[in-house]
Amino acid sequence: MASGTLDNLPKDLRNEIEHLERLFTVDGAKLKEVTNHFVHELEKGLSVQGGSIPMNPTWVMSFPDGNETGTYLALDMGGTNLRVCQVTLTETKSEFDIIQSKYRMPEELKTGDAEELWEYIADCLMQFIETHHGDPTKLDALPLGFTFSYPATQNYIDEGILQRWTKGFDIAGVEGHNVVPMFEAALQRRGVPIKLTALINDTTGTLIASAYTDPKMRIGCIFGTGCNAAYMENCGSIPKLAHMNLPPDMPMAINCEWGAFDNEHKVLPRTPYDVIIDKDSPRPGQQSFEKMVAGLYLGEIFRLVLVDLHDNQEIKIFPGQDIAKLRKAYSLDSSFLSLIEEDPFENLSETFELFQTKLGLTPTGPELELIRRTAELIGTRAARLSACGVAAISKKKGYKECHVGADGSVFNKYPNFKARGAQALREILDWPEKADPKEDDPIEILAAEDGSGVGAALIAALTMQRIKQGNMHGILHPENFRTTEPLPA
Repeated sequence: MASGTLDNLPKDLRNEIEHLERLFTVDGAKLKEVTNHFVHELEKGLSVQGGSIPMNPTWVMSFPDGNETGTYLALDMGGTNLRVCQVTLTETKSEFDIIQSKYRMPEELKTGDAEELWEYIADCLMQFIETHHGDPTKLDALPLGFTFSYPATQNYIDEGILQRWTKGFDIAGVEGHNVVPMFEAALQRRGVPIKLTALINDTTGTLIASAYTDPKMRIGCIFGTGCNAAYMENCGSIPKLAHMNLPPDMPMAINCEWGAFDNEHKVLPRTPYDVIIDKDSPRPGQQSFEKMVAGLYLGEIFRLVLVDLHDNQEIKIFPGQDIAKLRKAYSLDSSFLSLIEEDPFENLSETFELFQTKLGLTPTGPELELIRRTAELIGTRAARLSACGVAAISKKKGYKECHVGADGSVFNKYPNFKARGAQALREILDWPEKADPKEDDPIEILAAEDGSGVGAALIAALTMQRIKQGNMHGILHPENFRTTEPLPA
């Protein structure tokens, strides 16, 4: 927003915007400080002692080369939807066909009973198989890659011990347990002809799916409801796996789970609003980085600012109006901020209508300017801090040039997120100014749509491929793989 616009505002609102700018702006020096601490924390997560960032080995032990073939099922259990895909890796290098169905994840299941959750998932899979393959009793077991996008310890690729629920899930009796037997028991009860080949995280899937179509891909990221990254490490650089005597140059995809970065609050520039979000969340003290950059929280940070400015006697925005709807926690999501930032009109008429229809509020012209600037500040901070993680992995691995595959609603849909992230990378990594604005950046963050469906299928393929080659590292149930064959492409 041009400072000229601010000059026309009443002094109290102008002062408040300047105060919010001081709170939410992250300069280049701070970005570098956050990035350097991030590198240290990534290394700590790989050490024997471990750290806040779990740095989970995934037992995905190679990039695809684009020549993988066969038909695989993929199940993607995200925060809002359950997606079932059938992915056919074709004879043509780096190409695939996909058939998919989405099923809504009912809110009540997210805090209900574990068995009900797995039963619901088994029902969705059965429905998909009946639709696309007919009578399930006549089918051999189909190989499935299961994208389970929650922090899990994987001592094996066909196991996942849930560390903690995220994304609004909080089901008793699952944390600390291997989710695979629970899932398989539900499949068995329903007679679903599926064998789990690999349990993966959406971020690892994004990395592998992106590398299948683009050999320059080195990092996979999710910037959506949550945030995370995965990259390929060498086993020799993972001290906590040293006891397994794996070849030091053998690759191992690491699922960082970097939402937990800086849980100790050493470097992240938290505002009083971030402190409230953490305090009132189901898991205070956890996922500190995620709470500042992920889609689940951006609308809530914005809402807290507005409620504070209404209740604050100095300024009192929306005076004399009922803000009951605005007081409802988590009533605004990141798409609400997107709409505000996308408003093309000088008088912010779309934002005005949005506040009237969604919140029953009638903002004044100056209040609309404050609303717009607040949304920009929160969205910009999220993009800039997100770039610190990408820069940290690049620095740790010595990547001077590479592609980063990013997926998730915030990356794909939030206005200016990509450009703001790219600008932050430039500041952190001290890139010279471009001679030609069309020139690519040395490290480009590119859209990697559908990492979790295609990625899960590819990882199922890579796992079966390496088992055939005799690489049995990180396989809990080798016997399952002898009875599972992909459908021919």
